[in-house]
Amino acid sequence: MNKKLKVGILGGTGMVGQRFICLLDNHPWFEVTTIAASARSAGKTYEEAVGDNWKLDIPMPEAVKKIVVKNVAEVEEVARDVDFVFSAVNMSKDEIKAIEEEYAKTETPVVSNNSAHRWTPDVPMIIPEINPEHAEVIKSQRERLGTKYGFIAVKPNCSIQSYTPCLAAWKEFEPVEVVATTYQAISGAGKNFKDWPEMVGNIIPFIGGEEEKSEQEPLRVFGHIEDGKIVKATLPVITTQCIRVPVLNGHTAAVFVKFNKKVTKEELIAKLEAFKGAPQELDLPSAPKQFIQYLQEDNRPQVTEDVDFENGMGVSIGRLREDIVYDYKFVGLSHNTVRGAAGGGVLCAELLAAKGYITAKSDR
Repeated sequence: MNKKLKVGILGGTGMVGQRFICLLDNHPWFEVTTIAASARSAGKTYEEAVGDNWKLDIPMPEAVKKIVVKNVAEVEEVARDVDFVFSAVNMSKDEIKAIEEEYAKTETPVVSNNSAHRWTPDVPMIIPEINPEHAEVIKSQRERLGTKYGFIAVKPNCSIQSYTPCLAAWKEFEPVEVVATTYQAISGAGKNFKDWPEMVGNIIPFIGGEEEKSEQEPLRVFGHIEDGKIVKATLPVITTQCIRVPVLNGHTAAVFVKFNKKVTKEELIAKLEAFKGAPQELDLPSAPKQFIQYLQEDNRPQVTEDVDFENGMGVSIGRLREDIVYDYKFVGLSHNTVRGAAGGGVLCAELLAAKGYITAKSDR
C-alpha cells in the first residue's frame, strides 16, 4: 500500500476503542487521524477524555494523546477527513444500526465490532480465515444503501472465536452436533477488576444474549450468499452455555463434537495445524503466521501461558480426545479483545483493503 489510509475510531474512549487505538499504533497501512465519542468527550483531547479510565495494561500511544475528540453524532464532520471508520460505539442496538448506516451513506466504509448489524442480510460478518468470500455481498448492500463506496462489515461475537475455527478446519469431516461451554473474561463486558471488584473470586452463570450469539453466529459464518443475502448454514447444530469468570483477558471453551464421518485424533490435529486462509495467503499485516496451534500438554491451553499466542491473533487448542457420548472433545482459547474484538476488526479491514473494498477517498 503506497500511502496509509486515514482511520476514524467511533467510540474511541471505551475498552474496545482503546484496543483499536493500540493495535493501530504504527500500523503499516492505517493511521488513526480521528477519534469520536459521546458529546461529553467532544472538544477534549483524547488524553483528557479518557482521563483515569484507561483500561488496558499497555500505555496510551503518544500519537493519539493530543487528538481532539469529535462528537460521534456529527456524522458528516467525523466522516469528512477519514477514509473509513472502526465502530465500537456504546449505544442501543437500534441507535447503532442507524448511525452506522449514516456513516456508510457518507461513502465511508464502516468495520464494526458491534452486534447490531450481524443479522442484517446483506452485511457480511467475517472471520477472515474462514469466510472472506462473504465480502461479495457488499455489492448488494451498496445497492440498498445507494452508495458507491460506503458499506458496513462486521466481525462476529468474541465467544465463538475459540471453537468456530476448529469446526471450519474440520469441515470435510462434517461436524453435525456441538456442545460448547464458554468461560468468558471480564474484559468482554468492557471492564477490568478495578471496575468490577465483585468478580474477584466469583463466577456468574449468565451473560445476556451471549448463548444465542454463540449458537447462531457460527452458522452465519458458515453460510452462503443467495440473491444478495447471507443465508446461514443448517449444520452443525450448536448448543452453548456462557459463564463469566474472574479472568481479565481470554475466553476459554470446553467443546464436544459429533461428526458425520469417521476421523482419527491425528487427522483432526493435522487439520488444525495446517489450517490457514486469505490473511495468511495475502500476508496481511495483522495475520497470525500460525492461526491455530495444538498444545500436547494435558494442562494447556491456559490463559496465563497462551492468550497472547501470535500477539493475541491466534487460537490455542488442547485436550483433544475421544468422548463416550460425542465423538471428540477439546478445550479452546482465544484473546477476546484482540482476535475476538478489535484485532479481528483490524484484520477484517486489512482484508477488505487488500480486496479493494476500502480505498482512500483522495483516489476515488
